[in-house]
Amino acid sequence: MSVKPVSNFLASKWGLVSTGVVIGIIAAFLQKLGNPANMGICVACFERDIAGALGLHRVAVVQYIRPEIIGFVLGSMITAFIFRDFKARHGSAPIVRFILGAFAMIGALAFLGCPWRAMLRLAGGDINAVIGIIGLIIGIAVGDQFLKYGYNLGRSYKTYNVAGFVMPAIMAGFLLLLIFAPKFGENAPIFFSEKGPGSMHAPLMISLAAGLIIGFIAQRTRFCTMGSIRDVLLVGDLHLMRGVIALIVSAFITNLILGQFHVGIAGQPIAHSNYLWNLLGMVLAGLAFVLAGGCPGRQLILSGEGDCDAAVFVLGMITGAAFSHNFGLAGSPDKIVDGAVTVGGISQFGMVAVITGIVVCLIIGFTMREKI
Repeated sequence: MSVKPVSNFLASKWGLVSTGVVIGIIAAFLQKLGNPANMGICVACFERDIAGALGLHRVAVVQYIRPEIIGFVLGSMITAFIFRDFKARHGSAPIVRFILGAFAMIGALAFLGCPWRAMLRLAGGDINAVIGIIGLIIGIAVGDQFLKYGYNLGRSYKTYNVAGFVMPAIMAGFLLLLIFAPKFGENAPIFFSEKGPGSMHAPLMISLAAGLIIGFIAQRTRFCTMGSIRDVLLVGDLHLMRGVIALIVSAFITNLILGQFHVGIAGQPIAHSNYLWNLLGMVLAGLAFVLAGGCPGRQLILSGEGDCDAAVFVLGMITGAAFSHNFGLAGSPDKIVDGAVTVGGISQFGMVAVITGIVVCLIIGFTMREKI
């Protein structure tokens, strides 16, 4: 049977809208089935949980090997083979991509969510997400200016197929660790949270299937939250934005049906209402995503279809998650005790890290240009 009709549909505007609808519905149902509130899918948070499960950080409440992340990569790889899109390739400046991934994670964890979660938080009624999305747009707008003046990290070149299989192989290894849960010694990995967000998860097979489905459709449609905003700002192209809007609307409607929509600012689940650092955290994340060429979800999908550059960025994000929690850089959520709200946010070390990240990204943007 020919796969061309499927490919043609997914490449169309209705294919992209359908992708957004499917992701929004899946994310809302994953929350209903056990994933944290307003976090049916969060690439940054889930990679942070994986880092914790591996012992790269020791914050006990955020340690779990998330099957959704594994599914994104393996689903993308399978789809790329079906449609003959798997191309092992690499480019230049791997250390820069790694650093961009690390700072993207530091920014996302200051906000407590990646762009996917920002959209899903909005669909769940968290008004703080609006501030994060504004910061994301600002960061992308700044990055767009570098793109206009010749910024790039170099061409991609064909490489050995085995290199393209590295990230899928890593994810397959994570899946085995999740299934068999070996213990490598006393007080040693693999860790699984007994309380907090890391202990909240949908059933393994459902989460994995959800990731595989999203990996399939996102690989074909090139779905990217950052790319949608970038294209609107750069050239006024709404193609990718249709998918993002569909995600928000479908998740909103599904949350209403499931009783998961709760409008508010203070005390939202796994969120803080410190506006300045919500904003600046996502400015950093948005800028890093533009400079690296894709949002965290898109980077996972690319790594599954053989893009070694995207794989380096993903590893940078996982490392950034470890740094964020080992050095106290990540945001802490609002707390409500006896009806009184204590606003969360980030530590002074986190503030320094976010500002440092913005400065580093600006230096990269200014110096890695073909045209001055």
